Amino acid sequence: MIRPRLKIVAAACLLAILPVHAADKEQGFSSLFDGKTLAGWHSFGQKGIGKDWSVVDGTIQLQRDLKAPARDFADLVTDKEYENFDLKLEWTMTPCADAGIMFNVQESPKYHETWETGPEMQIADLVCTKPDSYTLYERSGDLFDLISSDIENVKEHGNWNAVEIIVDHGHVQFFQNGHKTVDTTLWTPEWNALVAKTKFAKMPDFARFHKGHISLQGGEDKGIEPIRISYRNIRIKALD
Repeated sequence: MIRPRLKIVAAACLLAILPVHAADKEQGFSSLFDGKTLAGWHSFGQKGIGKDWSVVDGTIQLQRDLKAPARDFADLVTDKEYENFDLKLEWTMTPCADAGIMFNVQESPKYHETWETGPEMQIADLVCTKPDSYTLYERSGDLFDLISSDIENVKEHGNWNAVEIIVDHGHVQFFQNGHKTVDTTLWTPEWNALVAKTKFAKMPDFARFHKGHISLQGGEDKGIEPIRISYRNIRIKALD
């Protein structure tokens, strides 16, 4: 299949650790990360925090040890559940790293992974020697395995990327570095038909819930070390 030419947007690295923007405060956003502790978060299926997660220089950082057990880098999830919301954050990662941001995640002994229930905004390094970065529907800004952006505008490793996820009564919009990458509606016949064509068709509870936890994925092993992913300026606004 001939793929459309991807527009790649380069940008300079943002160095400063930025506070929650004043404009966001005025618009009703509140912080999900205090910049000092992991209060309000826990590792999926655990009471505490996996060893590979920490706070470094005002960011939530995953430093994944490939020899460590999976529980050490298990996905980080919010203690609280959210329904209709506007979520904003920034992320950066090392070369070839790969992760995602999930929402409407359910936590129960019947689920072993966050993505069994939560749709995922893929985040990934611009250039990688292995998929997913070269694969449509699995590039940064995509709704993983379901909807791909019309352009690729993620910045190279070492730079910060700003993303936004809006979930409003099933209407889902993704933005990456100011560009809308996804616009879809959950729970419609069209949505169900889309899911039926993917691996998620075998997961009966995928994207079925109208409320759930927000999750930061613990990264994937793409064969290049170190695997380090950082998040900052994590803020959310409840929507009516």
